[in-house]
Amino acid sequence: MLPSRLPARLSLRVRRALRASAVLLLAVAATLAPASAAQAQGPSSGWNDYTCRPSSAHPRPVVLVHGTFGNSVDNWLALAPYLVRRGYCVFSLDYGQLPGVPFFHGLGPIEKSAEQLDAYVDKVLAATGAAEADLVGHSQGGMMPRHYLKFLGGADKVNALIGLAPDNHGTTLLGLTKLLPYFPGAAHLLNEKTPGLADQIAGSAFLRKLNEGGDTVPGVRYTVIATRYDEVVTPYQSQFLDGPGVRNVLLQDLCPLDFSEHVVIGLLDRIAYHEVVNALDPAHAKPTTCASVVG
Repeated sequence: MLPSRLPARLSLRVRRALRASAVLLLAVAATLAPASAAQAQGPSSGWNDYTCRPSSAHPRPVVLVHGTFGNSVDNWLALAPYLVRRGYCVFSLDYGQLPGVPFFHGLGPIEKSAEQLDAYVDKVLAATGAAEADLVGHSQGGMMPRHYLKFLGGADKVNALIGLAPDNHGTTLLGLTKLLPYFPGAAHLLNEKTPGLADQIAGSAFLRKLNEGGDTVPGVRYTVIATRYDEVVTPYQSQFLDGPGVRNVLLQDLCPLDFSEHVVIGLLDRIAYHEVVNALDPAHAKPTTCASVVG
């Protein structure tokens, strides 16, 4: 039971947040359940193929960075083949593993996850012979690479970072994170057991360091693709970046009929995918509309 001194309005917001969190967990469970079958699909669909050589039309490999609780296959069962069919060399990694938690990734300290991304990009560049890569990330996967770009030298190896619902300035989870002080020890437990989650709370030490001095670094193009129906990264405007070389996109400005929320924008939304391709190849960008769902 919530403490009686909580305002009724906040209690209502908490109930809504809990419902949203339940939807998120069900969606995650549904995507993770067929993991063994998915593992067989990745290479056969043409991604994580280390013999792939980027073409003159698409000279940079694309590295896909999954979100919290995701993995290198299930998060990309739709987007990876979508990009492969358009002639891109596509790769994906697992990161943020915790001891004793084999199925859920992205829970480890985000600074350590960025180090894993650093090593993986080097591996992809060495295999493909490319000088730079493009990064596409969902949720934490759209924010975590910014640490790599800013503090680990990634800006010299990356042309563009494209975030699908990235938590660039953290999340309040519809106000749910404001309840932590009402539960003694909860914040400590979160930091101790799932530091990757604690790092994503608005106002965390990690995010203060990440955003201090500006959101971007020179030489990298940034695209943020958000949905106003995001129930996980809230408020959704916190996803947007400020700085040179930034393009912030709200899906509903492109297609008012797009009702994708936080999970669907990464897993299934072909309107968002159309914008990803535009961001990867802005010289040949085509207008994104509701009709892009069949493109």
